[in-house]
Amino acid sequence: MVNVTVRPQAPSRLALPAICLGYFMVILDATAVSLSLPALGRDVGGGVGALQWVVDGYTLTFAALLLMAGSLGDRYGARRVFCGGLGLFVVASAACGLAPGVVTLVVARLVQGVAAAVLVPCSLALVRAAYDDPRARARAVGVWGGVAGIAAASGPVIGGVLTQTVSWRLVFFVNVPIGLAALLTARRHVPPAGGHGRPGFDLPAQATAILALVALTFALIEARTEGWASPVILGGLVAAGLLVAAFTAVERHAARPMLPLELFRDRAFSGGSAIGLLLNLGFYGQLFVISLYFQNTDHMSPTTAGLALLPEGLLVSVASLLSGRVTSRVGTRPTMLAGLCLGAVGFFGLMAAGPHVSYLILVVPLMAAGFGMAFTMPAATTTVVEAAPADRAGVASGAINTGRQVGSTIGVALIGTLAGSAGLATAMAVAGAAFLVGAAVTVVAIPGRGVHAAKPQVE
Repeated sequence: MVNVTVRPQAPSRLALPAICLGYFMVILDATAVSLSLPALGRDVGGGVGALQWVVDGYTLTFAALLLMAGSLGDRYGARRVFCGGLGLFVVASAACGLAPGVVTLVVARLVQGVAAAVLVPCSLALVRAAYDDPRARARAVGVWGGVAGIAAASGPVIGGVLTQTVSWRLVFFVNVPIGLAALLTARRHVPPAGGHGRPGFDLPAQATAILALVALTFALIEARTEGWASPVILGGLVAAGLLVAAFTAVERHAARPMLPLELFRDRAFSGGSAIGLLLNLGFYGQLFVISLYFQNTDHMSPTTAGLALLPEGLLVSVASLLSGRVTSRVGTRPTMLAGLCLGAVGFFGLMAAGPHVSYLILVVPLMAAGFGMAFTMPAATTTVVEAAPADRAGVASGAINTGRQVGSTIGVALIGTLAGSAGLATAMAVAGAAFLVGAAVTVVAIPGRGVHAAKPQVE
């Protein structure tokens, strides 16, 4: 018997940048549009409800199709599906920029969400395939999250500057060169992954998932005008609950489920997925509300509002990069607890925002909220991906990203509606509470150390 240490093959130096560039585009588009909303509304028409649909139309299809898209990567190959998603995103972005009215824009945003759903889980599956060593993989996921943080940080500034100096339409057109660069680089430098050829798709589960999310989103957005006690709103909430139950029943009896429910028997998998939902619920709900607050209440220009969000965004990028390194040393649980508690403090601090409150008072809460969210997310992602079998990497990444996008959809709808009906302080309190619930889930569900060094194989 000879002891042999197996050294993982180093991936191409351009593999991770190519993967991250596509993810950068998706996050940039989600945050850049937030500072364009007032100008966009004046140009194509529609009130706050229509603006919520411009944001949530994207996240709705993004969230609803992520799981099936993860299965597509496992079946046909993650690189092939990733590149297909990039191409569709470029086309949909151009359609958004050319949209003559709000209805056309929302439809194009729906298609953008489909493309994002196709490419994001494959990007994470490709990261996993490229890095065999768990510690190196944790650092790579940290870079992946850090790039998203850079996109989140630069998105409001880019969106504000482009909207004020040229047009809100350029916010969408900027995705075209980014997407084409990512597509060309990925085709040449990203190694293939997946392609197991599993037959069939779980279409009944996909249909119930889409209908459940549409019903919930409709109820939360329209509650602003219809009232929470309206039969239409109550009916939408009840329908969403029944459809979630139907989805669970379909998956339990499906021969090849879109989301194998046995994965949730692992507490780390289920807990990490729930934390992803709660993170985006609080953060993106807050981003929607604060973006409108700076422009409508503080009367800032789009560029000034983008710069006002910069303290939050800059720490998003720093914290994401730092999270991967900290996680590789101390594990996911301490990292997530620290990030969630700090983020909750930031949201509670933003409750002070009001018509006569100095911006300087909000700087530290914005920094805490951005750092806390971004410090937590790579660790939560690592937890979920590591908890799933290797041949389910696409489904696992689809699960965590579905949780995140469902959280974004609920957050924009719920926190945006609460800000209009109950006030900004109540909305920020709900965002902070979401992070505290996430901290409680971490304590209960996440193991003390979620990342371990790779062990050499012995023959």
